[in-house]
Amino acid sequence: MFPEYDVIVVGAGHAGCEAAVAAANMGSKVLLATMNMNTIAQMSCNPAMGGVAKGQIVREIDALGGYSGIVTDHTRVQFRMLNKSKGPAMWSPRAQSDRMMFAAKWRKMLEDHENIDFWQEMITGLVVKEKVCVGVRTSIGLEIPSKSVVLTNGTFLNGLIHIGEKKFGGGRAGEKAATGITEQLVDLGFESGRMKTGTPPRIDGRTLDYSKMELQKGDEVPGKFSFTETPDVGKQLPCHITYTNSSVHETLKTGFDRSPMFNGRIRGLGPRYCPSIEDKIDRFADRDRHQLFVEPEGWNTCEIYVNGFSSSLPEDVQYQALKLVPGFENMKMFRPGYAIEYDFFQPTQLKASLETRLVTGLFFAGQINGTTGYEEAAAQGLVAGINAHQFVADQEPFVIKRSEAYIGVLIDDLINKGTKEPYRMFTSRAEFRILLRQDTADIRLTPLVESIGMKGLEERLERLEKKKSDIKEIDKYFEKKSIAPDQVNPLLEKVGSKIIDQKVKLKSILARPSISTKLLMENISEVSADLSKYHIDHLETSENSMKYAGYIEKEKEMADKMNRLENVKLNEDFQYSEISALSAEAREKLTALKPRTIGQASRISGVSPSDISILLVHVGR
Repeated sequence: MFPEYDVIVVGAGHAGCEAAVAAANMGSKVLLATMNMNTIAQMSCNPAMGGVAKGQIVREIDALGGYSGIVTDHTRVQFRMLNKSKGPAMWSPRAQSDRMMFAAKWRKMLEDHENIDFWQEMITGLVVKEKVCVGVRTSIGLEIPSKSVVLTNGTFLNGLIHIGEKKFGGGRAGEKAATGITEQLVDLGFESGRMKTGTPPRIDGRTLDYSKMELQKGDEVPGKFSFTETPDVGKQLPCHITYTNSSVHETLKTGFDRSPMFNGRIRGLGPRYCPSIEDKIDRFADRDRHQLFVEPEGWNTCEIYVNGFSSSLPEDVQYQALKLVPGFENMKMFRPGYAIEYDFFQPTQLKASLETRLVTGLFFAGQINGTTGYEEAAAQGLVAGINAHQFVADQEPFVIKRSEAYIGVLIDDLINKGTKEPYRMFTSRAEFRILLRQDTADIRLTPLVESIGMKGLEERLERLEKKKSDIKEIDKYFEKKSIAPDQVNPLLEKVGSKIIDQKVKLKSILARPSISTKLLMENISEVSADLSKYHIDHLETSENSMKYAGYIEKEKEMADKMNRLENVKLNEDFQYSEISALSAEAREKLTALKPRTIGQASRISGVSPSDISILLVHVGR
């Protein structure tokens, strides 16, 4: 009935969709298995992509040939570049999406791919022979053969939904949980655990009074995620901001005795940086209000997502408390918020390729690895999909370094440190933030996937060459162009910067903190005439590179030092137990995690600098 597939992807959420596309674009024949074809790429939580550090990840996914950025650009209802008041290393794109259009666009792009087939049924087990994964088993007993398998089960593995004192099995509202896989993996020797996440109530937007809220518009000149040619967004839907108050908090507290989070019914740990509203009130008792973002779900629906009000309290308590929020006095609820517990597997059981150590040809991606967020899941899916193909093709694993991408930081953190709570990416986790700016993702990463043979990159490569050529010309212009006092002094006076008394190179003016390329073009006609032919994004990237050249150079030097350790390889069968000079903890951790390089070994918790020095001696360095 079934051919032998190169790659079977289990689960069609954000991780699964990217895994399927990545493997297919590498040339593998892929089967995407999902319990429900109608929920492919469902935005289970908020209807948005990107945000702080997450926006950088989406741009990196796009630069690596993934589809998340393209889908978001086609379906966005609002776009904002966050943190523009800070340095460019912190700038993070974020877009609100039309939830239904987002899923439909993803499904259409998947169905249009000749290398992707689909199967709608629960996958209840793996076919494993002599510790090699050779297929999957379905709920009706079918066995589908495959040379590799990628598990992207999201919150469905033994998922348990909590609303107050009620609990019932489910992987998402209205969908049943997936069973069988966890039990088999545990039998194979995998370490599993439980985690928790949650979602807020959905509200009828027709019943809200927006005049009592703060308006939050999109950018006047909205940007994009994808480096390809995607449509501009015309009009944008506004979001709104409102706040809880002491009355809301007191009402919520009346349900604490029935809260599954406080009475011990939920065993899984929730995300530290995206807590439920009851958790916020409990942990931050001194605060008399918390911010709520009122986000539209799309163009053709009145449904509203109340970002910041995630809750598993009884539905009557959620309802009574929300009616005390300014603007929500007459609100009607579509459905209450809930918490969901699910199984995950410690990611220290994975190689850098996201292949498991215990079973050859089996890869994990997304929330099964203990992460939270669409973007983190999609990034892992893309890397797992590429590496499943590389495994089948008997090629070297595709591994992204920490100095090359936030995705590299994400995976490196997971496999070396593991996680006890849902892992979320932040800019602070990356030590090379200036090198990993969102505007340079294509320059850093597209050549990497070209080098391993990914197909369908022609437009990306053409646009990349144009971008690099433009930046080179812009840099040269600023270095050679002289500007006279009478041309620039009016602008310098206006921004409170010291005026000049003789001609200087334009680059020295741009180096001033209060000056930007945009300001120069708006105030000096000659500069505007010379630079207006260039794309605004290329001008911005050039400006960032010139302004922060010294910092960029320092980070490159640091990255080079770190990468020298990455180039010192360690054999998987290295006998750490025989090196008595290593600390006992180092011997234990190194034996368990089997690092690929000295650099990876240096980032394992419990391995000290002196342990690394000893290892360098033993490998002849």
